[in-house]
Amino acid sequence: MRTTVAVIVTAAASLLWSSACKPRVPVIDAPYGDSFERIDLGPEWLDTSHGATIKDGKLNVVRAYNHPVWLRRKLPRNVQIDFDAVSRSPAGDLKVELFGDGESFDPDKGRYDPTSYMIVMGGWNNSKSIISRLGEHDEAVKAAHDRQGTEPLVIPGRNYHFTVTRRGGLIDWKIDGAPYLAWDDPQPLAGSGHEFFAINDWEADVSFDNLTIRPLE
Repeated sequence: MRTTVAVIVTAAASLLWSSACKPRVPVIDAPYGDSFERIDLGPEWLDTSHGATIKDGKLNVVRAYNHPVWLRRKLPRNVQIDFDAVSRSPAGDLKVELFGDGESFDPDKGRYDPTSYMIVMGGWNNSKSIISRLGEHDEAVKAAHDRQGTEPLVIPGRNYHFTVTRRGGLIDWKIDGAPYLAWDDPQPLAGSGHEFFAINDWEADVSFDNLTIRPLE
């Protein structure tokens, strides 16, 4: 009996120590930026594919198969996120996640169930751009822009500047300063499990640069 009690007490103490020593993830409460001017990705990012690299001063991802690269800082509820993005593949597929859990990924190249909003430009072989909620397909897609004619949505090699804001439930997405897609969520994702930003990819060779994240009132 004494041995059992001692084991329970030791386990509880170990759990408390672990919780106390676990580093807290900072909240972005002032303008934050990353220009990727370094050699390694570093501790600010969690690469769930272990394949992301810094190349020519940009975050480069290829064949990640929905293994996001999560920023280890919590987003403010109202936020503006800016970054540059370029795809070198005919598939296009410039993709980021907003307000996810900071660790999820697709384990088997199957149907991905994100914990976030998805912002995708030129997905599905460069045929569709979407804003979606907790998914990428079907009823999860909340706003979409389909390719018209023969011109791809993402031109390989062209640099695009994304500006994505959220105020309350309204997600507004601009490309190169021009309105692109928007959607107002009646039940905005927020709180535990919905606090992080990620860069994602399927097969395309994509790069991201000049990331800035600003809290909004």
